[in-house]
Amino acid sequence: MATLTKRQETLGKFYTEHNTAHTAEEALKLLKAEKSVKFDPTVEVHFRLGVNPKLNDQQIRSTVQLPGGTGKTVRVAVVAKGEKVQEAKDAGADIVGSDELVAQIGEGMLDFDKLVATPDAMAMLSKMGKILGPKGLMPNPKDGTVTFDVGKTVKDLKAGKVSFRAEKDGGVVQMAIGKLSFDDSRLLQNLAAVVDQIQKIKPPSVKGAYMKTVYLSTTMGPSIRMDISALQDLAKAPAAVKV
Repeated sequence: MATLTKRQETLGKFYTEHNTAHTAEEALKLLKAEKSVKFDPTVEVHFRLGVNPKLNDQQIRSTVQLPGGTGKTVRVAVVAKGEKVQEAKDAGADIVGSDELVAQIGEGMLDFDKLVATPDAMAMLSKMGKILGPKGLMPNPKDGTVTFDVGKTVKDLKAGKVSFRAEKDGGVVQMAIGKLSFDDSRLLQNLAAVVDQIQKIKPPSVKGAYMKTVYLSTTMGPSIRMDISALQDLAKAPAAVKV
């Protein structure tokens, strides 16, 4: 029988002692107390939804603005034409261009985290699907990254707007809500915003429980089962969470 590592023993003891549903406040307290890595871990929320993503009317895909930000520097590139090029630059886009930028992308230049395109520039990007698609960088109207409002979009992305979608198998949605070093109120506001958006986009055709399970975790840390009722209450009154 294989010998457990010290880390495995620690996590095993943790799960034994905390095998109940917790409020968000309790979960964050436990995650911070258990932190044993030398870097600043990312805090993630994982939902298992009662949807069938294979059905067109139960596909989950949306965006949410994290009021507390992500804790990451987001590099935004914009493919645009005419006056929209300057608008993107004025908004703080890191890389802006037209056909010359598309050519650079075709040569493998992917030095950005998000790519925004105006609708009239999408034709230039149509041949870049095999390069951008696998990395999740292809602009998409459902994510708000195909738009003429490039200035607002660039600012939103840099301020913490993130996109998410349910996996095709199991209806699982997972996303980062910040760093463990964030104060609790900042993480709670981000979590409340995510839960609120998940609830708003519930497909009408879903029957039975929508949020089946929700877990909060950190990079290389434990996963803590959440009290769904308490999460829903948190989402109803995010303004009550002080930042």
